[in-house]
Amino acid sequence: MSVSRPARCLFSGPSKPSIRLPIRSQRFHTSPTLCERRRPRYPSVKASEMGLVTPQPQRSAKELFKPYEPDEKEKLSSRYTPQQIEAIEAGEAAIDIEDLRNRGVIRSDWGSLPYLDDFSKTRSVVDHKQMWDGPVDPNARLMNEKELGESIDEYHRKVVRENPLPGNPMDLNLEDPEVRAKIRPNRLDLYRIIDETPDFIGMNGPIPVTPSALAPGVPMDFETAVDDEDGPKHKTAAEEEEATDPRDPDGIYDRLRKETGLTLDEILSFKMKTLVRHRVVNQTRLGKVSSQYVLVICGDGNGRLGLGQSKGQESEDTSNNARIQAIKNMRPIPRYEQRTIYGEVEAKVSAVKVKLMSRPPGFGVRCQYLIFEMARAAGIQDLAAKVPRSRNKMNTVKATYEALMSQRIPDEVARGRGKKLVDVRKVYYGGRV
Repeated sequence: MSVSRPARCLFSGPSKPSIRLPIRSQRFHTSPTLCERRRPRYPSVKASEMGLVTPQPQRSAKELFKPYEPDEKEKLSSRYTPQQIEAIEAGEAAIDIEDLRNRGVIRSDWGSLPYLDDFSKTRSVVDHKQMWDGPVDPNARLMNEKELGESIDEYHRKVVRENPLPGNPMDLNLEDPEVRAKIRPNRLDLYRIIDETPDFIGMNGPIPVTPSALAPGVPMDFETAVDDEDGPKHKTAAEEEEATDPRDPDGIYDRLRKETGLTLDEILSFKMKTLVRHRVVNQTRLGKVSSQYVLVICGDGNGRLGLGQSKGQESEDTSNNARIQAIKNMRPIPRYEQRTIYGEVEAKVSAVKVKLMSRPPGFGVRCQYLIFEMARAAGIQDLAAKVPRSRNKMNTVKATYEALMSQRIPDEVARGRGKKLVDVRKVYYGGRV
């Protein structure tokens, strides 16, 4: 093999690289190329916009937390006992108002958290019916037999005083039905004793209205049902038509309103959506029996969501039954900042696996339409979801509902670990972050 090389190899220079001129072209997608600089998806928040650079004038603590006025103390006395009012004033006096001014900042922006609970209003589905509206007597107890007998005797004497008999009682003809109708107490008063006679006694005597675990009195016409010989009076068809609400002429939600205490306005304000509807067949010895399956979701848009399903022969009746079941099955959904979920949750129903992920403000609900409808009904504004495996509609809805209900709330995790949970935005930044 010769070690000499041709002259053209020794004296020739390196070859020039071929330079490709850039060609101006238009992209048909929004994602940037690798050579371009990636801009942040969300603009950064400046300290000047948050009011942290320029000091804002602050009012004094005495102007923010004023002492109770006489009318305010009078309202408190109608709700609390004097001992409870003294305990409230002692607790407020032990807290430094300067510390409240520096740390007790209540946020009013759209990202604020519900630190203060408003117990002035009750929700008929979540809360129990309020049976007692007044100060609680700490020494309240059940009456004994002697005290209960005295209370019933006092009620009888009250009825006799309010309804005196005309003339001499010894001269009355008790066989006359008109005279017997005027004698009090009668059978109707015996029924009223159960509802009007107190069962508890406190420091100031019998308590007229007490919290009770018994069912409330049956709303019926005792005078017609007991004293009328012809039996109870039924409403005519014209009276029933006048009493029927035109928004629910068929009375679909009448039984639901009696069971839950909801008004028709509240029922119609719920967000209901039929997500699944298909035909099912049951094979019997007489042949195939076809029916319909309906799956409906219901939510109030403020953190409650319910799932209802029904089967039936008639399409309209099946849909109505599914809606009623969805309203009855409404449960509270944990929401972080009232807009998204807590972290990432997964659920699996049959072959369907659903993964839900929390997202920052302004992200929106980016998922398939079934999960989108459920998030909108529950009042969730920022959410991302993945359904990597089977996408059966019925199982997808059930898996999503199970994932929303299986969230781990930070408060529960902290209590399980024996730790104290502190919101740093509230404590260290005064709620301004």
